[in-house]
Amino acid sequence: MDEKTARKYRRLGRLPGEVAPERTWRTREDPFAEVWPEVHEQLPEAPGLEAKTLLAWLPTKYSGKFGDSQWRSFQRGVKRWRATAGPAKEVFFSQVHPPGRWCASDFTHMKSLAVTIGGQPFDHLVYPWVLTYSNWESITICFSESFESLSEGLQNAVWEWGGVPQRHRTDRMSLAVNNGSDTKEFTERYTGLLGYYGMEMEKIQPEEPNENGDVEQSHRRLKEAVEQALLLRGSRDFESREAYQRFLRELVAARNAGRRKRLAEELPQLRRLPDRRRESYQRVAVRADTGSLIHVDRNTYSIPSRLIGEKVEVRLYVEHVEVWYAQKETERFPRLRGRGKHAIHYRHIIDWLVRKPGAFENYRYREELFPTSRLSSRPGGLLPPGLSQNRTCGPHIRLFGSVSQRSNSKV
Repeated sequence: MDEKTARKYRRLGRLPGEVAPERTWRTREDPFAEVWPEVHEQLPEAPGLEAKTLLAWLPTKYSGKFGDSQWRSFQRGVKRWRATAGPAKEVFFSQVHPPGRWCASDFTHMKSLAVTIGGQPFDHLVYPWVLTYSNWESITICFSESFESLSEGLQNAVWEWGGVPQRHRTDRMSLAVNNGSDTKEFTERYTGLLGYYGMEMEKIQPEEPNENGDVEQSHRRLKEAVEQALLLRGSRDFESREAYQRFLRELVAARNAGRRKRLAEELPQLRRLPDRRRESYQRVAVRADTGSLIHVDRNTYSIPSRLIGEKVEVRLYVEHVEVWYAQKETERFPRLRGRGKHAIHYRHIIDWLVRKPGAFENYRYREELFPTSRLSSRPGGLLPPGLSQNRTCGPHIRLFGSVSQRSNSKV
């Protein structure tokens, strides 16, 4: 800088940027000057049109006049029009979140991350719970949007936090909210669960997911973090479910590390926990039918034939099912995922199939009796004890003919 120039700025007591006049003129001619009127006619009719789409449309009318190098100039022109003459944008009102008042939750599917366990697809969900003041996350792996998963996730969260927030906000999931004609606002089981922990219930308005924005953001950020961690790891396959759970726990702990200060402010505001956790399973009383089957939660399970005609208590947990009779547990097996599934254990009915061999050919659940070399493909992985996973049949099957001919075998 010349000395005279420096003396001028020192005398004025202002910086060069404060002295220079603001430029209001263009330094070069606008290449789109003649087409802006047509573009501005298109934009109000279809506000969702992107600048890239409009730029691709221009050559159809003005062949050879515009090139890709002018993309940024055109994009800035469209952006400027939207800001000065375009439609009004939705306004979001930031909310004050006092410490200890709110928590929020919602299920999110993780299928898009393509995680595998031992080479097999691991189709699962994650149920995050978030303290909205500190954004502290607590997650639970589950396999369906069941009430048992909701209960397990809630209790895992509050016992991890060591206290209970005042209010819980959820979307309009049918597990919690009566969306039909029921006069009660929330379902009975959900009301009982939150009442046990002394939490008040809130729901968002229909089709307004932004009202549950804390947990929606948690979903997106968590999936992005898992995706990046998997890329850094170099593999999406885990040797066991426990290894994958450990991977997620470490990831969530790293995400929560920067939230400890606000969590320390929030924890004293949480209310005391009850003396013990609430039961997180559902009790259902059903009667075993003449096929030695019980039908629970729109799925079918076999039980020992000696219980035919008896009323049993079924306890539905997140991942397994227990059958109780006369205050004793008689059976336990993995819970089926989805609806309309069947889990038929050959040991429950084999004695009567031997006595009635003709019934096997057209038995409704015949295919469910055949073991498989793929444990994960069986409902609940119900391979008979002692049968290795690399075998396709066992001695009991030979009572009814060759497995290779089972589709048209004659008894």
